[in-house]
Amino acid sequence: MDNTQTGDERSIRSLIPFNHPRRESLLIREKLVKALENNILAPQGLIAHGRGECFDYLLGEKTQEFAEKSINAAAALLLLAKYPVISVNGNMAALTAKDLVDLAEEINCKMEINLFYRDEKRIKAIKEVLEKAGAKEVLGDDDLITIPELFSERRRVSRKGIYIADVILLGLEDGDRTEALVKMDKKVIAIDLNPLSRTSMTASITIVDNITRSIPLLAKRVKELKTKDKREWEKIINNFDNKRNLAEAIKFISQRLENLSADLISRPQ
Repeated sequence: MDNTQTGDERSIRSLIPFNHPRRESLLIREKLVKALENNILAPQGLIAHGRGECFDYLLGEKTQEFAEKSINAAAALLLLAKYPVISVNGNMAALTAKDLVDLAEEINCKMEINLFYRDEKRIKAIKEVLEKAGAKEVLGDDDLITIPELFSERRRVSRKGIYIADVILLGLEDGDRTEALVKMDKKVIAIDLNPLSRTSMTASITIVDNITRSIPLLAKRVKELKTKDKREWEKIINNFDNKRNLAEAIKFISQRLENLSADLISRPQ
């Protein structure tokens, strides 16, 4: 986990009581508000986060077993990739910049900024955040080409990055680009708290988890699997079924809601 704190972050932490039951969630919200003020995040990014936070409630705000399975498969796929790329948006940069840089270094891959609400000032602000976190090369601000069958600003990608990548890791995504990338025969690893989203359903591997938990875990798993040989990585991929894993996530949420409902009914008045 990224332990580097700015003065602003220390100030935010001091405002929220240490015994608050949802302290970490509130700290994340404050980070995003600060990112909005610093032009790293679009206002719509706050709405996207709120939707994800709702699903995180349903998951118990923990990395569940089905997420661990997909993290394992994602780590193996990244290690097998010939040209992996991490696609970064404002939310990811605001919440996990250092962890993303650590992961990129582990798999020796490039990072590319790609935004639905594209703005050159935001591109510059996000690039500065990633470089401050240690990124040596960040793509997405020049040498762009258009992805076919996509009409949002996400269609503009780097010739040296997403356009030629064979495996792409992305988070907090819209389904259109995921579908377009899969049609281009690319493998997509999506981090999405909503197992019902089009992104989750379309991706090659879906990690149903919070990016603040899953990115550090993914970097750790990559490091562990590096000690194994290629045959072990291939075995992990061959044994992974994304649709079955998504079904496990949906079943978990359904069962958890049923249990919580039964618990409420059984409580004394």
